[in-house]
Amino acid sequence: MAKKLKTLIALVLLVLILSVSFYGRSYFTLEHLQSQQAKFQSYYSAHPVLTVAVFCFSYLICAALAIPGATVLTLAAGALFGFGWGLFLVSLTSSVGATLAFLLARYLMRDFFQEKFKKPLEKINAGFEKEGAFYLFALRIIPTFPFFIVNSTMGLTCIKPITFFWVSQLGMLPATAVYVNAGTQISKIQSTRQLLSPNLIVSFTLLGFLPLILKWSWNRLKKAK
Repeated sequence: MAKKLKTLIALVLLVLILSVSFYGRSYFTLEHLQSQQAKFQSYYSAHPVLTVAVFCFSYLICAALAIPGATVLTLAAGALFGFGWGLFLVSLTSSVGATLAFLLARYLMRDFFQEKFKKPLEKINAGFEKEGAFYLFALRIIPTFPFFIVNSTMGLTCIKPITFFWVSQLGMLPATAVYVNAGTQISKIQSTRQLLSPNLIVSFTLLGFLPLILKWSWNRLKKAK
């Protein structure tokens, strides 16, 4: 019964993801956002609470189901709400959505993988029990790692949901700030690819591995003593 329920949920989610991705792809583009910015701003001025609610719900669905559009929605947050409120709303909803994706992966797939690959995963589980937060932070802060892969993969490990939530929020914050800030100047953006320069990606990568390096150095120092 449990397996049938999981299969049914997985199929429903797959159909939903494919449907929204296919029929809604024209709406989640930079060009559409730029062409409709004045209308969105006017609607937000007339209905601020409803606009925020619809935005948060849309972002939550995109983040939870790995539907393309999160980048454009992040830019929209900066364009509509400004840097401060935009950063707060995106940071919160993206972390909640990622945690939902994490929990879905854990519910639908974790038991199967843990049973199927029990021996190979023993060392991985032991490592994540001790240093899972550091590995997750490194993966989160490097923007080249697809977030939906990180969400799903982490759901198969033993990392705690609350740890996943706060580390995700902290790790995604720098890149989120870059995109929200860019959204405040939405009319000047020609492509989303120009927002993350190679130097910025390298900086994020170094920042992501810094906690691991410090922890490794501290452990070596303690052993030496």
